[in-house]
Amino acid sequence: MTVAPAADRFNREDWASAFRNVEQELTNVALHPVRGTVPPELVGTLYRNGPGRLERGGQRVHHPFDGDGMITALRFDAGGAVSLSNRFVRTAGWLAEEAAQKVLYRGVFGSQKPGGPLANAFDLRLKNIANTGVVRLGDALLALWEAAEPHALDPDTLETRGISLLGGVLSPGEAFSAHPRFDPGHHGRPRLVTFGVKTGPRSTIRLMEFATEDDAAAGIRAGDLLSERRDSFNGFAFLHDFAITPNWAVFLQNAVAFNPLPFVLGQKGAAQCLQSKPGGQAKFWLIPRDGGAFAGQQPRIIDAPEGFVFHHLNAWEQDGDVVVESIYYSDFPSIGPDVDFTAVDFDLIPEGLLEQCRIHLESGQVTTTRLSERCCEFAMVNPRREGLPCRFAWMAAAEREQGNDPLQVIKKLDLHTGDRQIWSAAPRGFVSEPLMVPRPGAEAEDDGWVLELFWNGERRGSDLVILDAADLRELAVFELPLAIPHGLHGSWVPSLTSAPAGGSPDGAAPQTRAS
Repeated sequence: MTVAPAADRFNREDWASAFRNVEQELTNVALHPVRGTVPPELVGTLYRNGPGRLERGGQRVHHPFDGDGMITALRFDAGGAVSLSNRFVRTAGWLAEEAAQKVLYRGVFGSQKPGGPLANAFDLRLKNIANTGVVRLGDALLALWEAAEPHALDPDTLETRGISLLGGVLSPGEAFSAHPRFDPGHHGRPRLVTFGVKTGPRSTIRLMEFATEDDAAAGIRAGDLLSERRDSFNGFAFLHDFAITPNWAVFLQNAVAFNPLPFVLGQKGAAQCLQSKPGGQAKFWLIPRDGGAFAGQQPRIIDAPEGFVFHHLNAWEQDGDVVVESIYYSDFPSIGPDVDFTAVDFDLIPEGLLEQCRIHLESGQVTTTRLSERCCEFAMVNPRREGLPCRFAWMAAAEREQGNDPLQVIKKLDLHTGDRQIWSAAPRGFVSEPLMVPRPGAEAEDDGWVLELFWNGERRGSDLVILDAADLRELAVFELPLAIPHGLHGSWVPSLTSAPAGGSPDGAAPQTRAS
């Protein structure tokens, strides 16, 4: 197959133009669609997190994942009004560097302090940049970065309250995942399920489950820790995401090795010291959940297929098997210390492909099926179906059918038939994580909307599009008064008046979280 040069497949200047500092913080700025209308049942807040400061004191980050976190809130009111607010997360590192007007910390993905290796050697401090995920838990909005504690923000004003130890659940400095999962009610009430990992020659996972709504009769408040357990496993673990079923929390230990010496000597960032382990064996770690049929039992450890996974789509149980759908890369994708991320050669980086692994618990065998040949990322199912068999998935994908490119389309995939529908921002638009929001009271799995914040390269700004989840028909488009760099994860929090808080998989989930 002849592959067109990257310059003919997408406009690199348009794509790279998103990597810029956000220069303003807005408060409740009214928005009006340039096309279409907002569905009247869509009432709540879309929160997004991602790097908002990519340069300081004339020095640009080596990788955008090292940029300081910024929360964007798009509020949809019952009367049809839409407004936008944004705030940087006032972490200790952000405040110190703002005061100094220069870079004071190294970054995990290769960003260095000025002065070269000598100035960076043996400085192992890492700035909690709070730039990866954002969820509502109790009365706080949590800005998440998986290597440290969350930061609590006011859900309305977005003002930073400070580091949160979740009422003493966490110890100072304890890792808390940036990729929680919302259980829609498999065990009687909805829960936020998350984890922290302490890695080394042996890695320990702390699995935690929190209440997401008040239950006065049971003496439970939203944000209360409902259960936890710790399990240790052999080997180093790089874990960004996991999946849940009613009975299991499913982790994939990628076959990667970590050589910290270049990091210690100031030559590389910590993530740049990761590499695929030749001849290594990936493992599935299945940890029994509290309240499930295997509660209190030891984890199951099963050999996993070759490849590298950042994100999982979903998992469920069927006939004694555990089925996990994940986005697989043939190798660990990395940008070396001498590569400018805006000039990265997409043809040299493996693309992410959606695959299904059926884990036969009794035999320990795994059967793998490729679900799509199109490069994709940031996939999710209807959040009311999290942990259950699903027919439909929504994801960001490349414009062309095969090969690696920037993400430019939203794809709806029928997981049963392979049929797909496409909404495209190409040729000059670039998409981020889509978020599927079920219609209140809907029965059909694909009845709802897809919210997508994308980069409009033509006008060098960010747009919001609302799509019909069933057919990806465009319902409304907003041109935002803010240029937001390519982001990471987000969540949808419905208004208390828009839908009932669901206590079962058939009810309305209290929160929608994208993968």
